[in-house]
Amino acid sequence: MPKSQVRKKKVYTPPTDVRPTAAMADKRPSPIWLPITAVTLIVLGIAWLVVYYLSQGEYPVLSWNYWNIAVGFGAMVVALGLLSKWR
Repeated sequence: MPKSQVRKKKVYTPPTDVRPTAAMADKRPSPIWLPITAVTLIVLGIAWLVVYYLSQGEYPVLSWNYWNIAVGFGAMVVALGLLSKWR
């Protein structure tokens, strides 16, 4: 029976669009205030909503009615935007 041909495997080179570029190396890490501010906004947004629901709409601001919900969720959305910039 004839012996099968032995083939050399090619050395793997990743595609050029996946390789890290010089622009990626130039990016600096995020400032320390960014994650702290984002986490603070998340906690404050949740606390705002919890206080609003537990007080049955009397607190934090009675005259805002349902806008209190928008304030709580708005704080959390801003925090999400900040966290998208975190490196």
